[in-house]
Amino acid sequence: MMLLDTNVLIYAADERAKHCRWARRMIAEGVSGDGAAVNAVSVAEVCVGDAEPETVSDRIRSWGVAVLDVPAAASEVCARAYLAYRMRRKADSGKDAPTVPLPDFFIGAHAQVMGWTLVTADEDRFKTYFPAVSLKSP
Repeated sequence: MMLLDTNVLIYAADERAKHCRWARRMIAEGVSGDGAAVNAVSVAEVCVGDAEPETVSDRIRSWGVAVLDVPAAASEVCARAYLAYRMRRKADSGKDAPTVPLPDFFIGAHAQVMGWTLVTADEDRFKTYFPAVSLKSP
């Protein structure tokens, strides 16, 4: 199974996007292979910028991509990774990060606890905070 980061969905839906062809190829590869999925966090992120948020989940499913909940087992993994991020940000810049984990941390933790490959065009944060997760990126 491949877990798709939010940016993969955004690129695949925009023919003008720099990584559109790559994103569509990754979705097709996942769907024709062991499966492709997104979680509720990615759906929420897409909904924020969509003119018809009530149709986002159905459009994603129409591509053959499963829409999943984040497993409870990802909570602790997410929290540990985000705490490390907050501490690093404070040490590097002196700035505090929000106390609630950023979406990427829920997505990375989901991929890690499931042992799935994460498909993303933004690999730096995942490499740093989820080094055990296999990544596919352009």
